[in-house]
Amino acid sequence: MKIKLLVLTLLAAGAVFAQVSVGVRIGAPPPVRVVVQPASPGAGYVWVGGYWYPNGNKYKWHDGYYTRPAYEGSHWVEPTHDGQLYHQGYWDGDHGQVNHDHKWDKTHDKDYNHGHQ
Repeated sequence: MKIKLLVLTLLAAGAVFAQVSVGVRIGAPPPVRVVVQPASPGAGYVWVGGYWYPNGNKYKWHDGYYTRPAYEGSHWVEPTHDGQLYHQGYWDGDHGQVNHDHKWDKTHDKDYNHGHQ
């Protein structure tokens, strides 16, 4: 019984520190579109380049845009496709990851710091 309890405790402790990765299998996306990057709207904004993302069983293009980072010191990690799985983009830094939300983009001014401090 003690060994069973120890094993369950170790498994639970390992799960706490486990890293989660979200992937979608629908094949590789089309090539990235080449577009001219517009001028920055001001200091503190960074360019998030356009990319394809899964939408149901196909890919949809997400235009590039300027935004402020999710928090000071964070940087954008572009979405990737490793030949089998799509991995969504996210903001990363000392305060952890902030996932990208396409629905939020469509209803806001794409400024993560605006109202999300």
